[in-house]
Amino acid sequence: MQIFVIGGTGYFGSVLVEHLRSAGHSVTALARSEQSAARLRAAGAVPVAGSITDTEVLRTAAASADAVVYAASDYAPTAQSTEDELAAVRAVTAGAAEAAGTNGTPGTPGTPGSNGTPGTTGTSPKPVVYTSTGLVYGFDPMDVTEDAVLPEVSAQPVKAQAERIVLGAPGITGIAVRAGLVFGRGGTGLVTGLIDAAVANGAATYIGDGANAWYPVHVDDLADLYVRAIEHPVAGVVNAVGSVPFTFRELAEAIGTLTGTPSVSVPLEVAEAQMGPAVRTLTTSTHLLATKARATYGWDPSERSLVEDVRNGSYTAPSRP
Repeated sequence: MQIFVIGGTGYFGSVLVEHLRSAGHSVTALARSEQSAARLRAAGAVPVAGSITDTEVLRTAAASADAVVYAASDYAPTAQSTEDELAAVRAVTAGAAEAAGTNGTPGTPGTPGSNGTPGTTGTSPKPVVYTSTGLVYGFDPMDVTEDAVLPEVSAQPVKAQAERIVLGAPGITGIAVRAGLVFGRGGTGLVTGLIDAAVANGAATYIGDGANAWYPVHVDDLADLYVRAIEHPVAGVVNAVGSVPFTFRELAEAIGTLTGTPSVSVPLEVAEAQMGPAVRTLTTSTHLLATKARATYGWDPSERSLVEDVRNGSYTAPSRP
């Protein structure tokens, strides 16, 4: 299959491109610069020049691909970035829908499609996989099943809006993946940011008693889920989390071990004064389960631990200033 990826040079997107290529798929991916294009070529992907604001580029690339993945993430959205992301999602869903049926005559086994690939028996609508987040469930939600009614207020309202576009678009198989905190390979902004802050401030901090827990997902496990969803698409929402939770106190202690700093509790009001009201997200707990992903796609995430990875794995501490 030919897969078009938006966000293919980012933390998760670059790992996804690697997994897609290993699974035998060809990949085209959006590149905002020549540096990004070079990275994609080195990974075996074909760059498509443009950014998410180039909606006609997105639409055309989505129309020519067999599947589309929106893997770009902006967890500190502005009004403009929100508008841009929603416009980009509308463009790729429209492009994917307008090309439905070109890769084989519906209902005719083995009929070659327009790109020379074998046709299928009853061509299915093209899969469009959107990267969402468990943060759409809101603050300390009671219902975190995929069928839950999402609250009006959450840490990521743009993701909920984009989900509705993908899941409601006609002519495609829309899939929204609500991922937990992604970790591994030394990446993800939250973890690396906390590590950098510990080095800069001389302490690894957590808020209050730090007993609130999240279920993270390893970046390689998440990429494996996407490959499965693309190859055997089923429309709808799936949660994507691992089975090894962490508390924020445990994470701070692991970061303290990594950076050689003490772990220290900070009152919520102090944290809000320093980092703004969005820091409240770090006081929440999540109870997401990946039951549907396991049942639908046969997904079996590894038992890797974020805390152990920080303590003894892929993360490194920067030199102290």
